[in-house]
Amino acid sequence: MNVAEAVGTTLAELGADHVFGVVGSGNFHVTNALLAAGARFVATRHESGAATAADAYARVSGRPAIVTVHQGCGLTNAMTGIAEAAKSRTPMLVLAAEATAPRSNFRVDQSALAEAVGATPLRVRSPETAVEDAARAWHVAVTERRTVVLNLPLDVQAAPAVLAAPPGAPAVDRPPPPDSSVAAVAELLASSARPVFIAGRGAVDAGAELSALASCCGALPATSAAAKGLFAGDPWALDVSGGFATPLAAALIAEADVVVAWGSSLNMWTTRHGALVSPSARVVQVDLDESALGAHHRIDVGVVGDVAATARAVLASLSGTTVGYRRPAVRSRLAAESRWRDVPYADDGDDTHIDPRTLTIALDDILPAERMVAVDSGNFMGYPSMFLSVPDQRGFCFTQAFQSIGLGLASALGAALASPDRLPVAACGDGGFLMAIAELETIRRLSLGMLIVVYNDNAYGAEVHHFGPHGHPLDTVVFPETDLAAIARGYGCEAVTVRDASDLAPVTAWAAGPRTAPMVIDAKVTAIRPSWWLEEAFRGH
Repeated sequence: MNVAEAVGTTLAELGADHVFGVVGSGNFHVTNALLAAGARFVATRHESGAATAADAYARVSGRPAIVTVHQGCGLTNAMTGIAEAAKSRTPMLVLAAEATAPRSNFRVDQSALAEAVGATPLRVRSPETAVEDAARAWHVAVTERRTVVLNLPLDVQAAPAVLAAPPGAPAVDRPPPPDSSVAAVAELLASSARPVFIAGRGAVDAGAELSALASCCGALPATSAAAKGLFAGDPWALDVSGGFATPLAAALIAEADVVVAWGSSLNMWTTRHGALVSPSARVVQVDLDESALGAHHRIDVGVVGDVAATARAVLASLSGTTVGYRRPAVRSRLAAESRWRDVPYADDGDDTHIDPRTLTIALDDILPAERMVAVDSGNFMGYPSMFLSVPDQRGFCFTQAFQSIGLGLASALGAALASPDRLPVAACGDGGFLMAIAELETIRRLSLGMLIVVYNDNAYGAEVHHFGPHGHPLDTVVFPETDLAAIARGYGCEAVTVRDASDLAPVTAWAAGPRTAPMVIDAKVTAIRPSWWLEEAFRGH
């Protein structure tokens, strides 16, 4: 057994079950070794699609994923997806063949590339350490929640491996939250008249604990966009905080006297650049990472601790139940106005274009409740994010840490494989869809019954609405009308052009089953106004 085979076998034994990639000469043997040991390989059409799909698979499944790429250009092709995963602290392992010959066309500084986007570079150092190095890379990805690039030098890969049992996972030290911090949080919640919880990605496995605590202290639970769905079905929930928040949610958060962030960074998106949190509110932040405390927003109490453990400890410290924010008047308002679809609007549709709100509300009614929604970036993204309901936090995949367009299609691919019992929905703009359209073939080849909704305004809409009002020329960001439905049929998909809600009849029939091929909706959407969150987005540039 050579080193490449030993690395693949070791990783499969440690738990690698899904591998995404594009195979070339340098990663051929390690990929085949993973397959031989029982892992599933998903061949994407581009390395960026592989990295993005693996990222989404890990987010939705809760299990680490593997990416496998050729040396040099294979890794550079994957860099945007790797950057998104690294910024999101996704546990993902990238197996990158590495050219070490000085004159090789493929040679680049792969460790520097990984470091530049926040990933952790490691290397298989020798035949003697191959098993140890592979296991270390896996354990760093899993226990530290890191995106790791494991470089596999070509000369080392080909050498006979010195086999050994892989080392076990290092102990994960998660000390309980300090008693003094627990007491401080409990005191604030016990005396609060209007407490609000904001749960982030770090809280996605602590929904039950947070719900129990919120019920006891009368808090209204909300989430960051990345944790949308965590409190689905809770009549007191505010859905998403920040730029996507409904007018009612924003008002209630702004009136809170105590705000507790659970595994949420309280970044500019979640707090509307701080404007969403009252200057007089007491702010608590709970996070395993001490460096995250106060990094984006002022805090009064910082707690280093696991979210679920801290919530249980605070609940045990409370002497009784308080009403807090859970008053009848608030409940009545939430029942009437908690969803964006409940907010009245003037329909902007015309004879040839559909209002994106009307489109998305209609789809929310058509599609089964058990769904998995993956959203690309762009001017359109607020509509599927906030007008499509999801069953829980695993039903929403939001790859926006790097704000790159073109990730939505591959995100939906990875998420679909992680949740095969749910209808996968990819929401894309026309720019991002065309940028990543190679993966439409992958989705069709895998016979995924995916709904792909393209909000088509024939432009990079964010730039149109940002620069257009100032009189700047827009020729560089506006395109001729494209028949995306015809293109999709060429890939073997079902497809429909939608200009009015009545055009969705084929989607209703497709959704009823058996959904043997993907369905692409080329939605010709109105583009007369920017989405409501766009101003916030450009303030963050």
